Parts: sequence; C-alpha cells; structure tokens
Amino acid sequence: MIRSMSKNGLILGGFALVCTAVVALTNQLTAERIEHQHQQEKLSTLSALLPPGTYDNDLVASCRLVTDPEYLGSSKPQPLYVAKQGQQISGYALETVAPDGYSGAIRLIVGFTPDGKITAVRTLAHNETPGLGDKIDLKKSNWIERFRGRFLTRENERSWAVKKDGGDFDAFTGATITPRAVVKAVKRVLELNARHPERLETAPLCSEKGE
Repeated sequence: MIRSMSKNGLILGGFALVCTAVVALTNQLTAERIEHQHQQEKLSTLSALLPPGTYDNDLVASCRLVTDPEYLGSSKPQPLYVAKQGQQISGYALETVAPDGYSGAIRLIVGFTPDGKITAVRTLAHNETPGLGDKIDLKKSNWIERFRGRFLTRENERSWAVKKDGGDFDAFTGATITPRAVVKAVKRVLELNARHPERLETAPLCSEKGE
C-alpha cells in the first residue's frame, strides 16, 4: 500500500511539474504577443498625435519620463515621446492625468509642437458615465478633436474653459464636469511646455528608470 501511495505521489508530482511547465510556457508566449499588440496600439496612437512625415526617429525609443504633479495631475512619472527630424525636435506626445473627472481620474495623451500648438489629443483611459461623460472618447464622439490646432496665450487663456465657465469648449448635456476636467488637463500641459520647457528637454529616458 505504501508503494502504491508513493507511486501515485510520483505520478501526481510529475503531472504537476508538466502542468506548471505548460502554464509557464503559455504565459511567456502570451506575454510576448500581448506586448507586441501593446506596442502596435501605442504606435497607432502616437501616429495620430504626431503625423508621419513630421519626424524620422523611433518614437517608442524616444520615451522619457516627466514628473510634475502640478502640471500633469499625478505624482507618478508620465511618459513623454519626442518626435525629431534630424536633430531638431518637431513635436511631443505627453501623457497626463485629469484627476477631477466625474468618476475618477482620466488619462490623456496630448500631442503638440515645441511652440505649443496642439496636434491632437486622445483619451487613454477613463471611468466616465456611458452616454454622458464617455463622449471624451473618440469612439463615442469627435469632441476631443476640438483641441486640434489650438494654442495657449495670455490673450486667449480665458477661452480655455467650457462655455458654462466663459470659455470656448462645449460641454455635454448633463455632464459638464468631465469636459471641464479634460480642458483643464490639456491646458496645464501647454502651460508646462511654455513655462518650463527644460523639464521636457532634460527628462530622463524611460530605459534609465527601468521601464
């Protein structure tokens, strides 16, 4: 009986080892596939923010990390992608957080030129109310496209608000908090670029932070 139990134990142990190896191999293959898909999605988003033809470098490899809670809405470092033609910077794509969304933080990425002109804005993640606040998502409406081509100056600073607050941006029926939060977050990115461009220029590479 003892031999039988030992034999069964060895069989179960061997079976467990085989299962563990299969699971580990599956996870490795799946992780590689997921990472590849993630990179493709990132490139697609960056191409919308920084149109092809305006840069000749590898945008993903250009990733830097900017830490600035005052302007970026989070104490965590935010990825910055630097577009270049030759050695000349032609644009930026900077992730930021609108911490005051209706249903929590809203993650955005803002594309802009070095002189502060918006090329595009995209919503990366949010928990806003379906049918109301989720209109910040390009899949739901084209509202987010209203930032394209805009810039910030002392003269037009007041226009960077929703119409209810005296600005130029439409709010959503029954949902003013969400667009207000997004407009403020995008405006802060332009303020960072205008007031502290050196923080973008000297930000450490993502690879230096173990990314």
